[in-house]
This record gives sequence, C-alpha cells and structure tokens, in this order.
Amino acid sequence: MTAHGEVLTRRHVLTLPTEPSAVRIARETAEHALAEWGIGLSHPTVGPALLILGELVTNSVRHAAAVSPQMTVVYAAGSDCLALAVHDRHPYQPPLRCMLTGDGGLGTVMELVLALSGTAVVRADADGGGKSIWITLPLRTTAGRPLSNG
Repeated sequence: MTAHGEVLTRRHVLTLPTEPSAVRIARETAEHALAEWGIGLSHPTVGPALLILGELVTNSVRHAAAVSPQMTVVYAAGSDCLALAVHDRHPYQPPLRCMLTGDGGLGTVMELVLALSGTAVVRADADGGGKSIWITLPLRTTAGRPLSNG
C-alpha cells in the first residue's frame, strides 16, 4: 500500500549480488516487469523511474557492498502508481531531503522524484542493521487522467 492508500497489486522481488552487474540486471528486470504489467516503456514515468532505480542500485554497490553482499530490489505497481525499492544491509540511512543540493546520485533521485510529484522514504530494518529506500511515482496526471502509455 502506498502513502496515499493505494494497494499495489503487481509486485516482483529480485535479490542480486551487490556488484556492478546488478545495475543492468535490475534495470532489465524492471523493463520486463513493466511490460508484463502493461506499462509501456514510452510511458512518461518509466524513463525517470529507470534512472532512479539505476542510481539507487549504484549507491548500494558503491557504499554497501562491503557489509551487504546482496541487495533486494522490489518493483510494484497499482493502477495509479509505480513503486521501487532497494534494500541493503548497510545501516546508514541517508537524509533524502538534504540530498537536493547534491549533484548526481541521491541528488538526481530526489530531483526526479519531486519533479514527478512522487515520494521517497528511507525505512530502517527492525534491527537497525540495514535499510530500504522506497520511491513511489504517480502514473496519472494531477488532473487524475491516465498519462499516455505511448
């Protein structure tokens, strides 16, 4: 369920080694899942979503690999939104709002999320030993009409 109460009826979970090839695999898996769910790759939200996913996976590879040999990527969608999450076992929880001033990485993620009227949340594991970064992006215009699926 999203922050707006929407149930995410479609979901795919992927566990990958925290290494550079994970970026390509996560992106290709997202493309396949979206196509299977009927969300065309030309949909206006998909390009930014794939860039966000690549940045989150890259961050796990760069910053968490030493303590988290695996990461989990979650893809989910409902009728009005797309959600992505990347989980690793590094305990650092980046302050996402502070990232708006940075170049690249999480700065890019936050710029894209805000430009699309999405949300970004860091959720700590219950034991404090890891975290997930959840991104939710709307698949509709602010007027409530579906965006072109092109």
